[in-house]
Amino acid sequence: MDSRQLTGVIDRFEGDLAVVLLEADGDVVDETTVERDELPEDAAHANAVLSVTLAEDTVLDVTYDDEETTQREQDARERFDRLAERPPSDENDS
Repeated sequence: MDSRQLTGVIDRFEGDLAVVLLEADGDVVDETTVERDELPEDAAHANAVLSVTLAEDTVLDVTYDDEETTQREQDARERFDRLAERPPSDENDS
């Protein structure tokens, strides 16, 4: 049985299941579910980035990528901050 490794991002929790969006080359290509108690302890939150090993549609292994999670959170915060900045007002137009 061939396995493949994808990046996964926890989208949400539905009861005891984590819904994980699977990415390939930066695009969401599929989703899967993982039992909450099968997640690494520090990955049990929305937007956690995971390395997911799949065989067919079966999840074989999940590891938490702390560095990528932190980087994505920082990038999102920077985008939000840029969008939240007000354009300079032109006080000379009075």
